[in-house]
Amino acid sequence: MGKITKQAALDYHEEGRPGKIEITPTKPYSSQLDLSLAYSPGVAYPCLEIKDNPADVYRYTDKGNLVAVISNGTAVLGLGNIGPLAGKPVMEGKALLFKIFSGLDAFDIELDASDPDKFIEIVKAMEPTFGGINLEDIKAPECFEIERRLKEEMNIPVMHDDQHGTAIISGAGLLNALEIQKKNISEIKLVVNGAGAAAVSCTRLYKALGVNPKNIVMCDSKGVIRKDREGLNEQKKEFATDRDIHTLKEALVGADVFLGLSVADVLTKDMVRSMAKRPIVFALANPDPEISYEDAVEARQDVIVATGRSDYPNQINNVIGFPYIFRGALDCGATCINEEMKIYAVKAIAELAKLPVPAVVDDAYGQSDLKFGKDYILPKALDPRLLSHVAPAVALGAMKSGVAKRPINDWEKYQMHLQQMMGDDGGFIRRISEHVKGSGKKVVFSDGTAENMLRAATRLAHDNIVQPILLGNKDRILRKAEKLGLEINSIEILDPRSDETLEIRKKYAAHLSDKECRNGITQEMAFDKLFDRSYFGTLMVETGDADAFILGCRSAANKNARMVRQIIGLKDGYSHYATMNILNTRKGTYFLADTAINGESDPSTLVDIARLANDSVRFFGVEPNIAMLSYSNFGSNDGEQDPDKVKAAVEILHRDYPSINVDGEMQAEYALDKNLRDRAFPFNTLKGKDVNTLVFPSLSAANITGKMLLSMGVGTMVGPIQLGLRKPVYLSSAAASVSELCDMATVAALEANIPTSH
Repeated sequence: MGKITKQAALDYHEEGRPGKIEITPTKPYSSQLDLSLAYSPGVAYPCLEIKDNPADVYRYTDKGNLVAVISNGTAVLGLGNIGPLAGKPVMEGKALLFKIFSGLDAFDIELDASDPDKFIEIVKAMEPTFGGINLEDIKAPECFEIERRLKEEMNIPVMHDDQHGTAIISGAGLLNALEIQKKNISEIKLVVNGAGAAAVSCTRLYKALGVNPKNIVMCDSKGVIRKDREGLNEQKKEFATDRDIHTLKEALVGADVFLGLSVADVLTKDMVRSMAKRPIVFALANPDPEISYEDAVEARQDVIVATGRSDYPNQINNVIGFPYIFRGALDCGATCINEEMKIYAVKAIAELAKLPVPAVVDDAYGQSDLKFGKDYILPKALDPRLLSHVAPAVALGAMKSGVAKRPINDWEKYQMHLQQMMGDDGGFIRRISEHVKGSGKKVVFSDGTAENMLRAATRLAHDNIVQPILLGNKDRILRKAEKLGLEINSIEILDPRSDETLEIRKKYAAHLSDKECRNGITQEMAFDKLFDRSYFGTLMVETGDADAFILGCRSAANKNARMVRQIIGLKDGYSHYATMNILNTRKGTYFLADTAINGESDPSTLVDIARLANDSVRFFGVEPNIAMLSYSNFGSNDGEQDPDKVKAAVEILHRDYPSINVDGEMQAEYALDKNLRDRAFPFNTLKGKDVNTLVFPSLSAANITGKMLLSMGVGTMVGPIQLGLRKPVYLSSAAASVSELCDMATVAALEANIPTSH
């Protein structure tokens, strides 16, 4: 990953709506009746119910799904005591993570209260509002007392994630690492470097998991914490030793486990070599660990290494834990997050790493060999099974320990609810991004002077998703980048009109004229066309000089579509090509076709669109269930043009392609509501299936629907992505957002990365 630039970070937080979160209504509000139910007079009824039975607050309000992320800004990330106002972007980010990973609503609350007593008093007063309290970025040692008192004095879950998040995740990693290294937890010698909140909490949890306190040595910046040292706080006294050792180097001789929560480069190769056989090194200082992954494995081939970094195996990442821990705690009405619940979470996370890894996780990380072992002791952060695996374990721990006010009785139903509640919520494109990341695929953008394409290329280059190439006048592009504060030194720029590309143009012109000589294209005519960035970029892909092309267009069906088909050509077995948009919603992912190419569709066109959509949806790892849409239902408007052509297409598909799950013609509400569809039309071949792929009867219907849904905020859209061309050339709207362009480039790179799968 490249360096995060100041301007990119500021733009991310400022563009559109400032910040990263918003409040979204969950009930209808369009009519006077809706508003009367939401507020006065209707709201009085739930108020009175709650007055008579306070537990009903969880029935009639969002309290049971609401977490407060609270900080006083005294220990913000690596920035230190920057204050509550400056810490707000971090707390907003934590609230965002709660939402996208567990569906929990979270408010960030920054308190101007460095005095622990005042802080505690304010947080206690918030108990009627929230279902749980996530304390964040509070400096030690005050954080210990703040959390202890709040847990004692409040009747809802309270957790300081800086302490317990790392403890829970690393604890799961420790259990699995010890199993692989064939070591007994009660016998290991543990050395902890660092004595802050996370280090103390980790060590306490390790003791609860079975580490013998006599075998623990903790070090701080002054060396080994010994009982004869003066001025120790209560937390350091808890782990002080009377052994005759004084330095980290001495402590590590013969040690089984090193846990680092300190600073970079304090652990040397020689120290690792001095450890016991089959050692375990958790170097968790971020962004630079106590010892680099490379140095650790070079020092000892028998070592298991974990870091806090995503670019190495075994990342200790708090997001593996806290969203799901709070999810489980709130869902069972837990009054706290106790040691039993944390241990249940540890064991659930550890067990998940031992299960066979689904293809979706392999794809997300661009690997095909993820399995339990030295390089995979923890689930990946993007593993979709974490929610349905960890949250129930935490809820069970709460019930076993007697702190669950609303016990869960039907576990199968609860797990199904967890799997369905999140929908896709952005996971689809995240998985694709991780798959193509670092593949080096070259993606060309047609207009390097367009701000949206310039920003998209910068973001993709920074994240190492693809190698972008910008087309256009180099001086103009550089001036535009400088004006926007973008760093593009690593991005290739090609100007089809410059002398520097003369030989390239000649090569492409020869290729084009050879291919189209019998269609009236001479080499001179071909050379002239190469001054056009549309032709130049398409020929880059056709000749293999690039892997994909993002071509900005001013309208849906246009001359560029014909030009691309002429140069790139169609896949074997098809007479048409098409486009598809991927709509990600909280209810799941839907695929819409054709949204940009075929202005008029006859039955043969619709058949090809359905076949192409079927193949593409399968390519993305989803079982396609296709509805052919119309304003008619199964012949109800017989004799009219649109319904008849859709009906004819379905007949061809059923006859010639019986393996495709498809039916129609049908109206959209019947397509998307299987119960309604199956009651009204029990003969339909999609009976009992949730439709995820929609084929529209015309370009107008598809294009208008897609843009309308996007503008209404129903979800996020990826596309249009092309279907049916031999190589990935994607036609985008010239007004596409930066995120839309990044998503299109990512999908195009995936297609180029695995061409035989599509």
